[in-house]
Amino acid sequence: MTLWEFLSDRSGRIALQLIVAGLTALFLLATGTQPGILIILLIALLLVFLIVNMLDFFRQRTRLLELETILKGLDRKYLFAECIPPPKGLYEQRLFDLTRRAGRAMTGAVSDAQARQREYREYVERWVHEIKAPITAARLICRELDGDPRRKLMAELAQIEANIERTLFYARAENPEQDCLFRQTDLGKIAAQAIENHRSLLIQSGVRVKTENLNGVVYTDEKWAVFILGQLLQNAARYRRTEPIIILFSKSLGKQIQLVVQDNGIGIPAHELSRVYDRGFTGSNGRIRGGSTGMGLYLCRKLAAFLDLGLQITSEEGKGTVVTLTFPAKENLTKL
Repeated sequence: MTLWEFLSDRSGRIALQLIVAGLTALFLLATGTQPGILIILLIALLLVFLIVNMLDFFRQRTRLLELETILKGLDRKYLFAECIPPPKGLYEQRLFDLTRRAGRAMTGAVSDAQARQREYREYVERWVHEIKAPITAARLICRELDGDPRRKLMAELAQIEANIERTLFYARAENPEQDCLFRQTDLGKIAAQAIENHRSLLIQSGVRVKTENLNGVVYTDEKWAVFILGQLLQNAARYRRTEPIIILFSKSLGKQIQLVVQDNGIGIPAHELSRVYDRGFTGSNGRIRGGSTGMGLYLCRKLAAFLDLGLQITSEEGKGTVVTLTFPAKENLTKL
């Protein structure tokens, strides 16, 4: 609190005090009080008025600084009402009591919301595991078919599985630390698993995948890294041109390793590049091609942040897109 803020807050009271002092001086002057004595009385009155207000200002300012220091020192700010020192005065006591009651009500509401969210997430995870059974049964049935119907049904089932996997990772992304295991992983293994998971889509889309120099070792969660790379492969397959090709290769960057995913697809308009990570953003290409949820890159960005994984996208419309994943050095990984 500054002195100007204090005076602004007390402007009505100060104005009233000055009016009362002026009326008192007029009354004393009208009753025959000598001007010299009146001036001395007014000076004394103004000094008392100034001292009282300055003491009040410093008292309030010290109290606010004390409360601000307590708030800054708390990791959980919402516990402020429970940690404040004993109130000074009846007004402050009633005010703190109201603050505590409001804080407890908010904490209860947040706890209930977190419980409902946790129950919903657990339900989604159970549903994902349960839905895999009929999908597996449908794959077995597809094996009895021949030719083009089989290929088309297998591709559609692969898309269903990809969407279910995205749903599962979206549910887990709120608390990623509960499902992550960071360890040394072969980069080639991550790439091979991601390609295998989306083989049906890549074959159906006529996409050729080329890998180069993927012999490096990275420190990450293999399952989550495979999911991120899989989302990038899906995007490259969805936004392809004629004779589509995806090239995966690695580059050494000191103690870090970069995985580059390069395609020759339709690319991303320059004015949309800054929004590709926004949740639900499909862009002009997504609206034209259809089937886009706008969740793939949003999840990639969110999971990459937890994995300390750098994610950078460059693209030129009509020529293709390059996505670079930068895996952190072991000593710089905060989650190990």
